[in-house]
Amino acid sequence: MPFSHISLRAGKPAAYRQAICDSLYGALRDALDVPEDDQFMVITEHDAASFRYGAAFGIARGDDLVYIQITLFDTRTPLQKKALFQRITERLGTSPGIRPEDVFVTIIPSAKENWSVGHGVAQFA
Repeated sequence: MPFSHISLRAGKPAAYRQAICDSLYGALRDALDVPEDDQFMVITEHDAASFRYGAAFGIARGDDLVYIQITLFDTRTPLQKKALFQRITERLGTSPGIRPEDVFVTIIPSAKENWSVGHGVAQFA
């Protein structure tokens, strides 16, 4: 039950944004075996003045940088997370063609009881 927030520079066409969502969903299915149609994502676009990055950690990032923040159950292992990082980078490289240097991913673990996915019910508590 991941929830993903994707941030990127403004100006990309709808097909590019859709490819990011499709590739991210595919990576989540590949690495974490998320259920079919478990696609809870939001994309925010930012003008250049509101979207900053640097070359920290020896990585030469560019204007196609995409930040992906994934909140998911705190039951995932470090091995699963590493596999997810790899699959996201591979899939985004294929479509829409984002360089590995421009894929920045963070995971926020959350206890299952912290989720309500509708009807005001804590479905996983």
